[in-house]
Amino acid sequence: MLIAERRRRIIEQVQRTGYASYRELADALHTSESTMRRDLRSMVADGLLTSTRGGVSLPELTQRQPRRESWPIAESVPDQLEPSRQAIAAYAASLVLPGTGVLIGPGRTTAAMARYLIEVPDLTVVTNSLPVVAALVDAPSVDVVMVGGALRRSINAFVGPITEQTVLGLRGAQVFLTGDGVTVERGLTTPNVFAAAADQALAKAGHTVVVLADHAKVGRDTMCQTVPTDRIGVLVTDQEADEIQVRRLVEANVDVRRAPKAS
Repeated sequence: MLIAERRRRIIEQVQRTGYASYRELADALHTSESTMRRDLRSMVADGLLTSTRGGVSLPELTQRQPRRESWPIAESVPDQLEPSRQAIAAYAASLVLPGTGVLIGPGRTTAAMARYLIEVPDLTVVTNSLPVVAALVDAPSVDVVMVGGALRRSINAFVGPITEQTVLGLRGAQVFLTGDGVTVERGLTTPNVFAAAADQALAKAGHTVVVLADHAKVGRDTMCQTVPTDRIGVLVTDQEADEIQVRRLVEANVDVRRAPKAS
């Protein structure tokens, strides 16, 4: 059994019972207790589970939140991005229409994009990304819906079954996603199995999938497929994206938009 599948089944098992011991999980998944302990240590470190005496439970999601000014997420909003990514963020934001609802996934470029949405009237943004929330927290015309779950600190976003189930019940005009690679063979990919599952749910909830990827990601393939090529409606990239890769994506019916260079 692959690690990603085993960990998914661990979370499902803990969801059913609220708590599970190492031995119970090892028996349920037909693996050794030492392997189970290793998996659980990693999942606890990632915020997917909480360690308890002799086992694990789901993270506590109802703890009282600190005052907003003490949140560290504000520091996660990127003030400085490479000019190409900043241009991509600005162009992607220009595709958002007033009075619509959109979904935005995690990533530095999507967080930068959110900052361009501050003055869009009557907009609703659904996101699992803490930096996106931080970017829009003072935007009076934007309603922000934060999707909870298990905090994945490496990407500053909530992931896991709670996130996925919540998102699947929503619908938006557009969903904006980034990742680590885009190819004509596999579409948008990421090396993070937990982020991939959350992004897959976001993609299903959006009518049009808009991918933000700079030239370094176009033509690159990573482990987990997030959005297959035939589901990518628009790819926003920069002027330096490889011509051959772009042409192949266009031939696969992907609407490729090149953000203008920053002046």
